[in-house]
Amino acid sequence: MSSVAFIFPGQGSQAVGMAQALAAASPAAAEVFAEADSALGESISRLAWEGPEDTLNRTENAQPALLTASLAFLAALREHEAATGHGVEPRYMAGHSMGQYSAMVAAGALSLEDGVELVRTRGRLMQASGSGRDGAMAALIGLDDAALPELIAKASAHGVFGVANRNAPGQVVVSGERAAIEAGAEIAKALGAKRAIVLPVSVAAHSPLMAEAASEMRDVLTDVDFDDPEVALLANADARLLTTAEDCRRELVEHLTTGVDWVGAVERMAGDGVRTFIEVGPGRVLTNLIKRIDPAAEALPLDLPSAPGGINLPGPGATPA
Repeated sequence: MSSVAFIFPGQGSQAVGMAQALAAASPAAAEVFAEADSALGESISRLAWEGPEDTLNRTENAQPALLTASLAFLAALREHEAATGHGVEPRYMAGHSMGQYSAMVAAGALSLEDGVELVRTRGRLMQASGSGRDGAMAALIGLDDAALPELIAKASAHGVFGVANRNAPGQVVVSGERAAIEAGAEIAKALGAKRAIVLPVSVAAHSPLMAEAASEMRDVLTDVDFDDPEVALLANADARLLTTAEDCRRELVEHLTTGVDWVGAVERMAGDGVRTFIEVGPGRVLTNLIKRIDPAAEALPLDLPSAPGGINLPGPGATPA
């Protein structure tokens, strides 16, 4: 059985120029961008490759651009495998936050066209959700996980507050109302956090402030066709298996208001025999987190600009199937 997992990054991994060299070198990657442009009725490829950066970073643009780039990396990998005769069949696919959509497209649960349209809608709904309640997020570095219950209890006295992302040991992101987040950052420092950084965002992702977005996404998803995934997928909040089309549909609603336990997902995959994690998409955010969660695991990013064609194509020896 495969000891490989494909992991897909979430918003924050986007950058102007992402996958441009890849699309120039790989017809399969270029076709993914062409399909996404067609589905959206505009050139998300031009925005991904040329910017401007502030426009690309807007949530409703960053999410479809990042999904497209991630699936372009996957297409280039499959193209390489077909040419060399060396294939990788992952045991799991897992996405971090918005990366869940990329993982579902990769696993055959969702079409590329529906995927890019849905994340654009998701981004717009997230931006509008919680209107009238100032949302914020903060990154906490070096805080012991054992201190989290006390932090949540104290910060919640100032408003909605919770853990949005448990990214690695000692690295969490909290989300909620700005007053609670700003108070929580100071409380976290008092509890031993080395750093507590209020992030420059206005959307309180993975918090109850996304309830309106979740409700509207539920309605949108009702009319979207899903299939049972061909590869095992894991839920963001608790790493449970998503094995049916309805599991996937439900996940894309629930994960808007619940947190992302990336540590739990990686530990589940590692506990089930995964030893190699291949980051399918731009950047190396998840590769670096894997190294902190499971130092014994092998983490391989596909995105290495110094590699031929802009992609780090792993050899068969590095990615046993």
